[in-house]
Amino acid sequence: MHPNVERVAKALAEAGARGQVKELDGSARTAAEAAAQLGCEVGAIVKSLVFEADGEPLLILTSGGHQVDTARVAADHGFTEVKRADPEFVREHTGFPIGGVAPLGHPKPLRTLIDVALKRYDEVWAAAGHPYAVFPTTFDELARITGGTPAEVGD
Repeated sequence: MHPNVERVAKALAEAGARGQVKELDGSARTAAEAAAQLGCEVGAIVKSLVFEADGEPLLILTSGGHQVDTARVAADHGFTEVKRADPEFVREHTGFPIGGVAPLGHPKPLRTLIDVALKRYDEVWAAAGHPYAVFPTTFDELARITGGTPAEVGD
């Protein structure tokens, strides 16, 4: 198991999450790839996207079928500017490469927003630290284990 995946598995266990990490045969770097691998709707895939919000990291966990509206997020959450973070910023604040960013297991807690559209699914799948690893969870569990705030983040 890749060290990043081990870190996520440990964080899940420590958080009391019910799901176990699943290693896939192919890449789950994109929501579409993950959905194809898992045989689920793209909307049930949790995209873990890191943004720079007034210079600080902001993790947005959004449905695979959604695009984040950065202007809306900024207006709704009191930021002057929200912009997509570059790969170095993402790795610095999460410890993961883009395509494998997990919702937990970061060097320190990140402010997190969770797309309310994920509530539509009984089970959702999130990255587990590597493009070939995911774990199942629910909206409520995701909010609990990340300390995330439910939000309208896009469409």
